[in-house]
Amino acid sequence: MSLNSGVMHQKGETLGIVTLRGYIVVPDQDLAAVIAALPKHIENTNAESGCVQFQVSPDKENRNRFNVFEKFKDKKAFEYHQQRTAGSHWAVASARAKRHYEITES
Repeated sequence: MSLNSGVMHQKGETLGIVTLRGYIVVPDQDLAAVIAALPKHIENTNAESGCVQFQVSPDKENRNRFNVFEKFKDKKAFEYHQQRTAGSHWAVASARAKRHYEITES
């Protein structure tokens, strides 16, 4: 057993909730494609069984910035989301976006 973030767990066992907070900055040339792909990306992610909460919203002051908040039931669900989206239309549309994320596990 090990102690991580105050939560006891055995090797291979997940700690619990994975939360991602941050934002992406989309280049002007990709903005229309990202805006078009976003609704389906949100819909597909919220349909994932391990998704607790998923929000991507345009910033009120910077049209190229989108604020991101993701919460998944565990690390396995978060990793599934990452793998699923890697080959998605969203991944293509947002490939050049600069990502600024903080990921925590509790």
